[in-house]
Amino acid sequence: MTALRDLAATRGVIVCCGSGGVGKTTTAAALAIEGARRGRRACVVTIDPARRLADALGLDALTNTPGTVDGDWPGQLSALMLDTKTTFDQVVARYAATPDQADRIISNGLYRNISGALSGTQEYMAMEKLFELHDSGDYDLIVIDTPPTRNALDFLDAPRRLTKFLDNRIFRLLVMPTRAYLRAVSAASQTVLKTISKVVGTEVVGDAVAFFRAFEGMEEGFRNRAQEVLELLAADDTAFVVVTSPRRDAVIEAVFFAERLDEAGLGVDGLIVNRVHPAFGAEPGAPWVVPDGATPQVAALYENLRDFVQVAGREAAHVAEVAEKVAPAPVAKVPYLADDVHDIDGLGQILQHL
Repeated sequence: MTALRDLAATRGVIVCCGSGGVGKTTTAAALAIEGARRGRRACVVTIDPARRLADALGLDALTNTPGTVDGDWPGQLSALMLDTKTTFDQVVARYAATPDQADRIISNGLYRNISGALSGTQEYMAMEKLFELHDSGDYDLIVIDTPPTRNALDFLDAPRRLTKFLDNRIFRLLVMPTRAYLRAVSAASQTVLKTISKVVGTEVVGDAVAFFRAFEGMEEGFRNRAQEVLELLAADDTAFVVVTSPRRDAVIEAVFFAERLDEAGLGVDGLIVNRVHPAFGAEPGAPWVVPDGATPQVAALYENLRDFVQVAGREAAHVAEVAEKVAPAPVAKVPYLADDVHDIDGLGQILQHL
């Protein structure tokens, strides 16, 4: 069977998907380290604002710009944490026809309010950052650590949502040149705007109109980039790895992710199950009989062993369910480790099981 860690040597992009608390961030970091160990220029990106990635790499902090991670490997390892607002500003500056147009958008009140908080913005900017890093040619491998929520696959829809928004009739109306805008907006529309102004304030409505009109001429750039992002996600060089734990709730989420990827025509290239209990070489239904004459301490150990065997049996059934869903993708099981992973050595232990 193909070793899952080989993806770090053969693919250009690895997207790690999974629910919260399953070790997805440390898995992403481990795969990036494997790439560096194989002599590649690797970069790991997290869009999770928690410090887990920095902690796993033994760093004090991460920024929106790739920072080099020192280590004993022939390749290169970099890491960054997505800053949605900064990335959005950079995207605006890239597509604006002039610096003045970019300044008008970035200084707009509505833009300042939504650029870091609008639903779906984080996911779209993550895809922008992915494409930016890929397009730079600076890296052979980019590993993306996605948000720890059920919406972790929203990034697949983000480019499509943006394109749909840019094709919206109201948006197209508001970005028309001034004269056409004045002709197109009927008296009834102006009345609606006045009514809204009384509720939310004239300044808010003015910011909204100015925001949309400031985007005039930029739609094509966003639309083309969205299509390029979708093509990158669907490329043969991109791999999707589902990360889970053997808990029932986590497995349900993993099955959900696998189904979403399959619906998108992308598929799963690997499954990693973290924190698996050992089976102790015993069958789940084995009759654990306490030996005659056993001390209370020994009897308690037998009870404990029986509980562990039952837990391992339940976990094996859960894992089999999601493994069947992602077949024929390779499956790797990472056991409970003696210590939490908080440095490069700990990440190396994970790699031994991939």
